[in-house]
Amino acid sequence: MVAAARAAVVSFGPAVRRIAWVSGEVRRTDRRRVVPLTRERKTETIASFRTHAVDTGSPEVQIALLTRTIEQLTEHFKVHTKDHHSRLGLLKMVGRRRRLLDYLKQKDFERYQRIITQLGIRK
Repeated sequence: MVAAARAAVVSFGPAVRRIAWVSGEVRRTDRRRVVPLTRERKTETIASFRTHAVDTGSPEVQIALLTRTIEQLTEHFKVHTKDHHSRLGLLKMVGRRRRLLDYLKQKDFERYQRIITQLGIRK
């Protein structure tokens, strides 16, 4: 019979995990997650890069949101160097941003120049 599990919160730096002890065995009950952009930071980014009043999906806004998430994940990897699952997500985001930048460069070079200087990406 399994004894009643007791849970404790154990802190490992910035990440907090719940550990449940069940009959001498340690199990992780929740996984570490990469926190997405906060609502305030996301609305602030959308407001500063939108092309018109109700714009949320233009390439500029999408590139800016991806850049903010990429910056956040890069900071995450400075602490969690072995988080390979999130690294795969980061590489997918970088590829998506690259494709959006290529699209914008092909459609309107001035908008492309403006977005890369505002975000500080590229040469």
